[in-house]
Amino acid sequence: MTDEASDASDDSNDDLEEVYEFEVTVDEEGQRLDRILVQRLPGVGRRAATELVRRGDVRVDGRRAVKAEQPAAGAHVTVRLPEPSAAVPDPGPLDVLLERPDLVVVDKPAGQPSAVLRGTDRGTLVNALLARYPEMAGVGFGPREPGIVHRLDTQTSGVLVAARDARTFAALRSALESGTLHKTYLAVVESDRVEDAGLIEAWLGPHAKNRRKVAVWPPTSPGARPARSEYRVLERAGRWALVEVKAPRARRHQVRAHLASVGAPIAGDVLYGGVELALGERHALHAASLAYAGPELAPFTVTTPLPRDLAELLG
Repeated sequence: MTDEASDASDDSNDDLEEVYEFEVTVDEEGQRLDRILVQRLPGVGRRAATELVRRGDVRVDGRRAVKAEQPAAGAHVTVRLPEPSAAVPDPGPLDVLLERPDLVVVDKPAGQPSAVLRGTDRGTLVNALLARYPEMAGVGFGPREPGIVHRLDTQTSGVLVAARDARTFAALRSALESGTLHKTYLAVVESDRVEDAGLIEAWLGPHAKNRRKVAVWPPTSPGARPARSEYRVLERAGRWALVEVKAPRARRHQVRAHLASVGAPIAGDVLYGGVELALGERHALHAASLAYAGPELAPFTVTTPLPRDLAELLG
């Protein structure tokens, strides 16, 4: 799931594939149920939450919920989520950096979502990949992100790999989890807020109040996962510094949250405390390099330079 909220609703009667359960917290007590659902369910907006309640897919303490109710703290909420509709081919520009029979590596522009939130979406990277490589359909985690081995946030540019068959997908996912699919990022931060180099080892999990964010948690926290980021400053130019970050697994928002946790949020990344900039649909984070050394697939290393708009920040 990207970090973007969606107001999508699904009017179909698809088979239900997932059940989401939670208890209402003291902070949530007194809020309308539909508002709580928006905060709790990634990718679900107000219209979608209302539709889930209307269809009877939400229950509070075992009874059918109503949209306007305000559940008490401790109430048990069960949500049945419909099976996501599939992405469709939609021809669009693709900056292909490497094309092989088993995989494709592309340079995703900032402002373009990696995958669809609903089947009617167009203009995402997945739509363009399916149009050019139809064999990706059915490969990967699910129908909304066929072929995609790892996502990039909508506002992040750079290198992304997609698999063209199930064997390649499994091999690349295994490499990603083991840290042998090497990912390197470039970020622009305020120069006086970052040390010359450092290692950040901090567990990440869902933010307690903002579903669009992740947060640093103690290792024993439910849902928290280990994450490691190694960074060094490549260049300092007046107000700004260009930072290289190596993130072996690159969990959701890892680089963004880790840099923010040491007081150096990424420029333009307002969600994590970065200074607001006129950068359009992007923040100053770029996935610059992706390298795989085997043994299951032929090795590859793909790099892409810092985009012009970020380079101009450095002068």
